[in-house]
Amino acid sequence: MTTQPAESGQLHLPPMRTIGELRAALTMGYGFPGDADDFEAELAREINHADPADLSGVVRLVEEFRGRVVARQDPGFDTSVAAAVAEIRTARGNDR
Repeated sequence: MTTQPAESGQLHLPPMRTIGELRAALTMGYGFPGDADDFEAELAREINHADPADLSGVVRLVEEFRGRVVARQDPGFDTSVAAAVAEIRTARGNDR
């Protein structure tokens, strides 16, 4: 089951206080397609290569994927991306 971005102005975000909650949110489809598998692979890679005294790579990864969930649930995200793509296409068309 994939959740769709919120239609109202308020974001519906799942709890993401722990890595387990973030995993659950991604598995339930709150992120972008493929995010759950990408998160698991990147998390394993970060943990396997991390110094036990420095888990900053894991922290960065968790923050990145939390941000992806927030972006995916933002009703203005798709509109903003479409506007940026149109702007780039217009600029490229004018350069030719």
